[in-house]
Amino acid sequence: MARWGYPRKFKKVLYLFWGAIFIDLDHLLASPIFDPDRCSIFFHPLHSSVAIGCYLLLCLFKKTRIIGFALCLHILADSLDCLI
Repeated sequence: MARWGYPRKFKKVLYLFWGAIFIDLDHLLASPIFDPDRCSIFFHPLHSSVAIGCYLLLCLFKKTRIIGFALCLHILADSLDCLI
């Protein structure tokens, strides 16, 4: 997706997309840290509705659009885990 959407900035965008994985550090605050039956959406602080709203706001501004989009994709991927 990074190569298709931003061919000239491919590496920078790819690193930002990978950086979006760091919002999973909030899983370290939960007890137990890993629970296969727990949905992370709305449970962890960086997966809360307020955080998701902030990620959507980041998508509105040109300077923060890439990281906002990466964070929204991360939330979308985590929400798919909740459906399975």
